[in-house]
Amino acid sequence: MTRIAVDCMGGDYAPEEIVKGCILAYRELGLESILVGDEEKIGKILKREGAENLSVVHAEGIIQMHEPPSNVLRKKDSSLYIAGKLVREGLADGLVSAGNTGAVLTVGKFVVGSIDELERPPIGVALPNPKGKTVLLDVGANVDCKPKHLLQFAVVGHTYAEEILNIKNPRVGILSIGEEEGKGNELVKDTYPLLKVSKLNFLGNAEGRDIYAGTFDVIVCDGFVGNVILKASESLGFAVLQMIREEVEKSFFAKLGALLMKPALNNFKKKADFAEYGGIPLLGAKKPVIITHGRANARAIKNAIRVANEFLAHHFNERLGENLRRLMPQEVKV
Repeated sequence: MTRIAVDCMGGDYAPEEIVKGCILAYRELGLESILVGDEEKIGKILKREGAENLSVVHAEGIIQMHEPPSNVLRKKDSSLYIAGKLVREGLADGLVSAGNTGAVLTVGKFVVGSIDELERPPIGVALPNPKGKTVLLDVGANVDCKPKHLLQFAVVGHTYAEEILNIKNPRVGILSIGEEEGKGNELVKDTYPLLKVSKLNFLGNAEGRDIYAGTFDVIVCDGFVGNVILKASESLGFAVLQMIREEVEKSFFAKLGALLMKPALNNFKKKADFAEYGGIPLLGAKKPVIITHGRANARAIKNAIRVANEFLAHHFNERLGENLRRLMPQEVKV
């Protein structure tokens, strides 16, 4: 059975909600975790919840949210570093953390490490659209990119869409300010011909409106642009729900209509709720590294552990390595 190392001291609600999430993953999904952090605090929660059979690895230190990400490589007694070390040494099969995002990325890149064929592992997210999901990457791991990096991201996204979302021959686009070839900044224009001669199902430029329209299965961009889109999308989803609530409160008939629409509204909320997705993966790390929200509750942690196990079950890294060798033009392989 696989076991996921969970940083129990990262996140706004650590360790309480993190530990409860590990318990939920075990009880509801049958998935085991190694809980890394303050052994005394974690032990009290496990005893209270009647889950003392779960494994705990003690860690003295904590990486705070405000700390520079590079600090994690010096604070080798921190729960995040030790969790990453367990993965590197083969004692755990993946990593989940709700802690400092930059520090999780640093551990993913330099402690867990990336597969040999990939120069820079990106973060990918599957965004909902009326037809299914669109994989957007990178959404924050690599702010400054070169054309060869975006080309690799496209192969990573292709593999994510095929292996995890079961989309055959996914349609790939590069995010730009116009659909015509030649539109965009220098990075986009220099990447376009590389994608065009690759063996990917490249359809050309994708505009912002395409992200949620379902016209592409995979859209690539640099991490700066992708992170802005991700944060804006998350904010918009909650803002729409809040505005609907405010309008409903204004009249009796609106309340009645909302009551009838409650199942549909709940389904919409579910699509916009990060807790349902669990977390977003650092794609191409040697073992699954799942970064979940700083406000992650027990349900989000449970789902993050589930996502890590899905990547293992689908042999994602093996498929990614094959695709990087098979789909990229020879002259830009790294």
